[in-house]
Amino acid sequence: MPDLPPLTLYLAAPRGFCAGVDRAIKIVEMALDKWGAPVYVRHEIVHNKFVVDALREKGAVFVEELDDCPPDRPVIFSAHGVPRSVPAEATRRQMIAVDATCPLVTKVHNEAARYSENGLQMIYIGHDGHPETIGTMGQLPEGEVLLVETVADVARLSVRDPAKLAFITQTTLSVDDTADIAAALQARFPAIHAPAHEDICYATTNRQAAVKAVAPRIDALLVIGAPNSSNSKRLVEVGRTAGCAYAQLIQRAADIDWRALAGAKAIGLTAGASAPEVLVTEVIDALRTRFAVTIELVETAVENIEFKVPRILRQEVG
Repeated sequence: MPDLPPLTLYLAAPRGFCAGVDRAIKIVEMALDKWGAPVYVRHEIVHNKFVVDALREKGAVFVEELDDCPPDRPVIFSAHGVPRSVPAEATRRQMIAVDATCPLVTKVHNEAARYSENGLQMIYIGHDGHPETIGTMGQLPEGEVLLVETVADVARLSVRDPAKLAFITQTTLSVDDTADIAAALQARFPAIHAPAHEDICYATTNRQAAVKAVAPRIDALLVIGAPNSSNSKRLVEVGRTAGCAYAQLIQRAADIDWRALAGAKAIGLTAGASAPEVLVTEVIDALRTRFAVTIELVETAVENIEFKVPRILRQEVG
């Protein structure tokens, strides 16, 4: 067997599951233990096919609308959050509903409500059509939240009163891009209220910082994550912006474009907040079939945050 070419694999840390994702998955598993299968989940609990398929095998049924759920079975709302109308309808139908919304997304929802109570119109920095965007904008009546995705969108905004504005953000955005949009908002609307605390979640920030630390050292970056995962796609963008010429989003090791990695001496590897560590191990094993791999850990933060599950799941069955 010929000698394999040497490769330094820079393994970014933190990577993979965040506390909100870990909590959401645990909620589905605990609901199945408590009420038995099937348990219905409105939208993918987190954006990762491997995770969703594993929960489906245990008895979770994933649907897009509450109308697809029978009223006599529990329903779980995904980690991304839902418009206020959804839990209200579940209550009207007398359903058992469990909210798996990430607490950091709920924090943004609560911010929006407080600003609105003070008579402020909201500007939301986020991605159109993303479940988190739909859920957050759905916390307030139509017209009370205006969406911007880019700096250019700021110039086109038509607001009710420039003196009575606040902005909030999606939790999974690029830190740098969001800072540019926030600066544009503050330049155009000097009286606008900014979030009291950073809306972009700690996990998104930490994973992007780790990629920035890795990017200058590598020939290519592999990001494990789903194509509909906002935070994973941002990691690809951050890697490219930070100096890595080639960055690829993959769901599994089978998705690796080996031709693009030919001749690489150093590769970076990270995983989005919805990707389990087992998929990182799978990719490392695949790399070892083609390279003599030396792993170097690049750790920029240590995470020890844990979120409690809803009280309804902490109660004894019966």
